[in-house]
Amino acid sequence: MISVTIKYFNELNIHELYALLQLRSEVFVVEQNCVYQDIDGKDNKALHVLGFKKNELVAYTRIFRSGDYFENASIGRVIVKETERKHKYGYDIMNASIHAINDEFNEHIIKISAQKYLESFYNSFGFEVVSEPYLEDGIPHIGMLLKP
Repeated sequence: MISVTIKYFNELNIHELYALLQLRSEVFVVEQNCVYQDIDGKDNKALHVLGFKKNELVAYTRIFRSGDYFENASIGRVIVKETERKHKYGYDIMNASIHAINDEFNEHIIKISAQKYLESFYNSFGFEVVSEPYLEDGIPHIGMLLKP
């Protein structure tokens, strides 16, 4: 089980910020062998959803109000540390993210840009494909939408 903490950018302490940037780099840059600009100037607008196990950050997302990233509220940078994926923490962090958008932003339509191979994972939350596949940073993605 993970412990989920939700914070705005200015509420993150330096250790949390370092941990989330390190995890994002570990998964998106190193593991996926993808050179891209992770620090994109949008973290200050996001609400950060951090999943800890024994004080170690093992799962993470960032969420946005409608208009701050996409037209609708959105979830992005969905990550579970590779060694922890067998515990299915992706479900915990996504459920926490969806609930945070509902509770914090009072929004219920959520857009994501999902890696294509994770389509069935996102389908399990009710997300439906709304775009043709496209390449984002060299990785096949699809637009998906969750409606109430």
